[in-house]
Amino acid sequence: MNAELEKIQYLRHQLHRCAELSMNELRTKRLLMDFIRENTSCEMVDMDSRFMCIIGKDKPGKPIAFRADMDALPIPETIALPYASENEGVSHKCGHDGHSACLCGLALEFMKKPAGRPVYLMFQPGEEIGAGGKACAEYLKKAGVSEVYAFHNLPGFPLNSIVIREGLTQPASEGLALRFIGQCSHASEPEKGINPAETIAKTVLFAETISAEPHKGMVLCTVTGMNAGTGDFGISAGEGALFLTLRAENEDEMKILERKIIEFAETESASRGLDFSYEIHDYFPETRNDGACLKRVRAAAGLAGKDVIEMKELWRASEDFGYYTKNMPGAIFYIGTGEKASLLHTPEYDFPDEIIETAVEVMRNLAD
Repeated sequence: MNAELEKIQYLRHQLHRCAELSMNELRTKRLLMDFIRENTSCEMVDMDSRFMCIIGKDKPGKPIAFRADMDALPIPETIALPYASENEGVSHKCGHDGHSACLCGLALEFMKKPAGRPVYLMFQPGEEIGAGGKACAEYLKKAGVSEVYAFHNLPGFPLNSIVIREGLTQPASEGLALRFIGQCSHASEPEKGINPAETIAKTVLFAETISAEPHKGMVLCTVTGMNAGTGDFGISAGEGALFLTLRAENEDEMKILERKIIEFAETESASRGLDFSYEIHDYFPETRNDGACLKRVRAAAGLAGKDVIEMKELWRASEDFGYYTKNMPGAIFYIGTGEKASLLHTPEYDFPDEIIETAVEVMRNLAD
């Protein structure tokens, strides 16, 4: 209904306006909970940084769950929107405002016509850094949920098309931070210090070489940051750091790559007299779609009259929905935002309200 669609669009704009970073979605969560409370009779479960709505808890049948993420990105809002982000340097440039708003739209649909089985709507924090999915997935498993679904908006495909991929759809990834501490010295006497620059350079070349070797599937190592010293021309660098993103179709191969890089950096550091340490950040498991669940997505899209496009190559961006599919059968599908739409994670991007109805209708069909 037009009135309901307008409500969801307005909610989406409110969420966009209060964009918040991962695991800090306090106002976002409050807005969503207030909307659910004021517009539905759903049972709400408040779980610290996340919350869940339960509809028809006592109905017979196997429970189904839908997940939406809530967090924004550390990207400035540079486009002139009437609902532009009010938080400096933070904006919804991945569309999670739209994902959460659509899940609220689904709740409105169930108020008009309940599903024939229990439905769980999970509003999850921290997807951008891989910090929110694991706990949410474990909760749904304990609740006895039999299948779980999510969607993501995706530029590069026709508007409102449903894009799917069998099996592996998004790879595993992690951030690897390597730190090297030596001893600075006068730039005219570098031999009296321990400069980590050479070790960092060797580690970069080693990482690129071994990631290019043959593997079972795609393996990628990307340098995301590198530094040594302060840049002062009178001082030979005494410490530095290297930041890598490791990405692979199979988690086990990613962990092998991680171990080899760490062992190389550790050995090189020891030979140079450097103190070495490392940290793992932003860990994402691989996301694999269940065949039976994906078949239901196809059927739900067909009922909605939407074109279904098979994605030939995996989407290289990581997604912590993989935690859900490790715990129960599930599938993530994508909704096209247009072949020439702005790319995700860029300042020009804004979630297209034109796909809200499609998202709600396909999810509604899945529940039925």
